Amino acid sequence: MTGADGRRGRPRAFDVEAALERAVEVFWRHGYEGASLAQLTTAMGINRPSMYAAFGSKEELFRRAVAHYAEVDMAYAREALEQPTAYDVARAFLHANAEALTRPDRPAGCLSVQGGLAAGADDGRAAAFLAQSRLRGERALAERFARAVDEGDLSAATDPADLARFVMAVSEGHAVHAAAGVDRASLQASADIALRAIEHA
Repeated sequence: MTGADGRRGRPRAFDVEAALERAVEVFWRHGYEGASLAQLTTAMGINRPSMYAAFGSKEELFRRAVAHYAEVDMAYAREALEQPTAYDVARAFLHANAEALTRPDRPAGCLSVQGGLAAGADDGRAAAFLAQSRLRGERALAERFARAVDEGDLSAATDPADLARFVMAVSEGHAVHAAAGVDRASLQASADIALRAIEHA
């Protein structure tokens, strides 16, 4: 990369994806407000100038970390949408979600829920950003359930948006319970109760 003066800029001395992975964990454990710049830069193995040069601000770093989390840690949600029936979609999503919330190599719970529960100096922008992110997932489910209605897989009386909201409410409730220490088997058991409701809806 060449600057305006014709000199070649110094190459970035760290792996951006690896740094984002570490930032994800800090935001996940402490939330957007609770994660300090010192914690973030220490975990990422960089100094503040490097962080600002690469990501611009703490808020932008958070947005990039959430995007990384959605791409990597929530890949199961996209895979669930490919299941052949609406019931299979819900089952794959809720069971994979329960596993993701209780992975031993990750903080308990979900970054998209825990990351922005407390609003602070950012005037709630982080919480609003995460809420919009969750709504995108809900809309994707609703679109898949609408297709199931069109295909006759779900009753014509089923409201796809209501069903998607129910599934997401279960998964988000599980995230809160997982963060409080509820184990995987218990989350799977409540997922099965929700699935019985879906099956007979």
